[in-house]
Amino acid sequence: MLRKLIGSVAVVAALGAAGSAALAQETEELTVGAIYLDAQGFYAGVRKGVQVGGTELGKNVQIIETNAGGDVGKEASFIDRLVSAGVQAIILSAVSPDGSVRAIKRANEAGIPIVCYNTCINEKDMNEYVYAYAVGDPFEFGYKIGQVAADDFVKAGKTEPKIGILNCEFVDVCVQRRLGFEKALGEKVPGFKIVSNQEATILDKAISTGEKIIIANPDIDALWGESGGAALGAAKAIRNTNNVGKIAAYGSDMTTEIAGEIVAGDVMRGTVDVSGQALGKLALQQAVKAIEKQPKGEMIVPNPIDLYTTADQAKAWLEAHPDGLP
Repeated sequence: MLRKLIGSVAVVAALGAAGSAALAQETEELTVGAIYLDAQGFYAGVRKGVQVGGTELGKNVQIIETNAGGDVGKEASFIDRLVSAGVQAIILSAVSPDGSVRAIKRANEAGIPIVCYNTCINEKDMNEYVYAYAVGDPFEFGYKIGQVAADDFVKAGKTEPKIGILNCEFVDVCVQRRLGFEKALGEKVPGFKIVSNQEATILDKAISTGEKIIIANPDIDALWGESGGAALGAAKAIRNTNNVGKIAAYGSDMTTEIAGEIVAGDVMRGTVDVSGQALGKLALQQAVKAIEKQPKGEMIVPNPIDLYTTADQAKAWLEAHPDGLP
């Protein structure tokens, strides 16, 4: 009897140890550094996705984060701090294809896996120093909204439309967006002309730059903003110059304000979007895989691209995003 009891206690103890190990594994804290490119609404959405992504994966993830503000020096300084802190992975939207390489290389050499999202470093260095790149294909992104614009021009009988662009082409992803946009236009309205293409990502600058483009080109047909701030700035520039009904705006990214413009329907003809929250979750998922020593798969991990062109679609987005985070 005593021998049976001792045996039972041993089994219970063994089971208890195994259960505790399993529980410890489930609740083990993972530490991930996160760097956001700027303070626009898209990156607020990414931040939310990163923050809730660990819970959805059933992981206890601590996030150490900052906003680089488009500054390579600030980005590099924070990466070095994360390396010193011994984080297990870093996720970031790289400021520069080439300028961000040295800091990312230092993290890689310290044994810390890097996951890019939305923007990354040049392809050669990316393949050497980056674990995965979560992104909505920027060429397809631009192509989709370019198709919307091209169809509008065809319907209006405009064979040689004149278009102004408010760009974010200090990052390569926005160059790819424009190439996709131009490809779509060229297929249906090959006589199109880009009359001006100027950097204007922040809203205030986008408004003033858009107004200047319109004044310099009074016969312009459309403005396209390559980012959220640029898109909203394009719409406001058209309103401020009393060109509602004369000039159309086309957008990139989705925000509460852009959704409101699409619902209004008198200026903004549509926008194309990669969900910031979905991208943040996808990037964190890749970071957890890297921490768990899962082998690298395909470098590009695609995120869906959405198109919004009707008031009903915009209203549905607003209902699904009551906090305004994309």
